[in-house]
Amino acid sequence: MTAVTPTIAHRWRTARWLLLALVAVSVVAGITTYLTAPRPGGRMDANSTSSEGAHALIALLRGQGVDVVVADNIAAVERAARPDALVVTVQTIHLVDDDILRRLAAVPGDRLVVEPVSRTREALAPAVRRATEGSFGGTPDCDLREATQAGDVQLDGSDTFEAAGDIPVTQCYKGAVARYRDAGRTVTVVGTSDFMINAGLPKRGNAALAMNLAGNQPRVIWYAPQHSEGESTGGASLSDLVPDAVKWIFWQLCVVVLLVALWKVRRIGPLVAEHLPVVVRASETVEGRGRLYRSQRASDRAADALRTATFQRLLPRLGLGPNAEQATIAQTIAQRTGQDPNFVGHALFGPPPATDTDLVNLANALDNIERQVAQS
Repeated sequence: MTAVTPTIAHRWRTARWLLLALVAVSVVAGITTYLTAPRPGGRMDANSTSSEGAHALIALLRGQGVDVVVADNIAAVERAARPDALVVTVQTIHLVDDDILRRLAAVPGDRLVVEPVSRTREALAPAVRRATEGSFGGTPDCDLREATQAGDVQLDGSDTFEAAGDIPVTQCYKGAVARYRDAGRTVTVVGTSDFMINAGLPKRGNAALAMNLAGNQPRVIWYAPQHSEGESTGGASLSDLVPDAVKWIFWQLCVVVLLVALWKVRRIGPLVAEHLPVVVRASETVEGRGRLYRSQRASDRAADALRTATFQRLLPRLGLGPNAEQATIAQTIAQRTGQDPNFVGHALFGPPPATDTDLVNLANALDNIERQVAQS
């Protein structure tokens, strides 16, 4: 009878389908991970899906038919701006250049200024000034349509604004949202962006307020710069600013340190077994320590040492943590051993012994308690 064994070709036909299946699974998993992984970015970044990004708000606005133009720089804002557009300016640490503020103030259309610092507020919303009190949202308490439709909102602490001159200013949420009309344009200032970021939209009426404020025009120009512009713009890195001579000195010092280390390093040879000069039995160590306690009449410290060692061995057996209450420890031991809880509590937590006899009795009591717990 002849044994039939699979040939190499047959094995390859079987294995290649397994390999193709593994490759397909890997590709699908990679694509899924890429599509579902959060996209990083700075605060209020229109493309960021992190907790501080604004991707969710941008997607909601576009879903309502709003033409959202994400401007990465001031030139893009100027190209996209028109009278029927809303320019959303989000304050970042980079938006501090006077020339950028001047160019922003000159573009047409309404303005929504988010979290402005004093320089930005004076350039883009000069009719308001910062008030002394903060706001955490709540009811709008105003007649602004966008706020009344949103209702209660939750703000995690916001600056508030008030009128700085004769131009009337509408204040909502105790001034966290302020709006006025000037020179044919509507200027809205909000003291925080917490209700507009991805993590803040699901809270109470935050999503409605964000969409109402940012979506009241057919076109929205979103300007939340994530990099420096203006005078601070430059392609030089920190290493480019270091003189070449300093670089050469640095590398020479590295070589010197390496050579010194190789010169000073000790050669590691085989391990050498060394005999201890003397062997001390554990019982002698205990007796010596006991004599020291006795010579100093430190019966209280000796009792503390006995009780501490007993706790370290008992608590794991009892299933209790190191921060367990004294009454809980005593009650648990009494239930396990059948002893009187008062006796157990006195032995474990009582006053220090007054005499050597009391110390010996305490040691016997602790030993008896530990032995009964171990046997229970």
